[in-house]
Amino acid sequence: MRVFNFAAGPATLPTEVLEQARDELLDWHGAGMSVMEVSHRSKAFVGVARQAEQDLRELLGVPDTYRVLFLQGGATAQFAAVPMNLASRGAVADYINTGQWSKKAIAEARAYLDVQVIADEKHSNYSTVPARESLGFTPGAAYLHYTPNETIGGVEFPYAPDPGETPLVADMSSTILSRPVDVGRYALIYAGAQKNIGPSGLTLVIVRDDLLGTAREGTPSVLDYKAMADAGSMLNTPPTFGWYMAGLVFQWLKRQGGLAVMAERNRAKAQRLYQAIDGSSFYANPVDPGCRSWMNIPFTLARPELEASFLEEARAHGLANLEGHRSVGGMRASLYNAMPMAGVDALVAFMSEFERRHG
Repeated sequence: MRVFNFAAGPATLPTEVLEQARDELLDWHGAGMSVMEVSHRSKAFVGVARQAEQDLRELLGVPDTYRVLFLQGGATAQFAAVPMNLASRGAVADYINTGQWSKKAIAEARAYLDVQVIADEKHSNYSTVPARESLGFTPGAAYLHYTPNETIGGVEFPYAPDPGETPLVADMSSTILSRPVDVGRYALIYAGAQKNIGPSGLTLVIVRDDLLGTAREGTPSVLDYKAMADAGSMLNTPPTFGWYMAGLVFQWLKRQGGLAVMAERNRAKAQRLYQAIDGSSFYANPVDPGCRSWMNIPFTLARPELEASFLEEARAHGLANLEGHRSVGGMRASLYNAMPMAGVDALVAFMSEFERRHG
C-alpha cells in the first residue's frame, strides 16, 4: 500500500510518473530494454534530454540567454562549483546565512575565495530571514549567494534579494518548480533533484550565458559550466535514469496546468497544516510567521517524550517519514509538489486525534 511520504528528500514522486516508469521499465519505447540500458549518446536518449530541457524551459520561462545543465554531485558539488566558475582567486563573494544549508555553502566557498557573510540569522536560532532593507552588499563582490528555503529549519525568504549589478546565485533545491520564478533576476540557480524534480543523483543548474567561460584555472572539467554546456551536459556519462524521470515529472507538471497551479496547491497545503499547528496548544512551529516555508514544515510536541509514539502511530496510519532532521529533532512534514492535499488532511486528522488522547 502506498503511504503519504513526508520525507524531505529523496521525496515523494507523482504516482502516475512512477506508474509510467514502471510500465516502461523493461521495454522502453519498443527498444526491448530499459531506459537505464540505453546509450546516452543514442538518438533516442538525446531526444529525451532535449525534451526535458524544453519542458523545463517552458515551465520556468527560462530566457534564451541562459543555459540549462543536468549535472551530478548534488547541490553540495555546486557549493564549490559556484566560486570556481564565478570568481577568481582572492575575490570576495557575499553570502547570507539562514541555516544549515547556507552554512554548508559558506564553509565550502571559503576554500576558494573571501566570503563575506552579510547577514547571519543565528541570533534567532535561524527562525527568521534578514529584512530586505537591512542587507548591505559588498562593493565589487563576485556574486551574492543565498538559500531561498532552508529544508531543515523550514525558513523561507518571502522576497528575492536585489544586489544590483552583482550576480545573484540561489540554491533552490527545496523550492524549484513549486511556484513561478523570475529566472531573469538570477545569474545562476542550482537545485538537487530529489525534492521536486525527480530521484536523487541529478542536479539542475540554470546559468546565464555571460558567466560561461570564466572558470578559474584548475577547475575540474565536470564542474566547469562552459565545458558541460558545450558537451550538452554529457562530457561524461550522465545519470540517465534520473534525467528520464525528471522529464516525466516536467510533463506531469505541464499536465497539472504549470507552476501557477502548483503554487496555489502548495500555498493551500501549507496553510492547512500551519492552521492546525497554530490552532493547537499541543503543537508548535518555531519559525517566524513572516518567513515560514511552504515546502518544509517543522513542528514540536508539547511533550517531547511522546515523539517516538507519535512517529510509530503515524506510520501505522500511512503517514511516513515525519522525523525532524537529526540536527534539530522534533517533527517535519515536507509538502512537495507530489504530496496531495489528501495527505495533508490525513496528517492533520491524525495530529488532532493524537492531541485528543495525549494533550
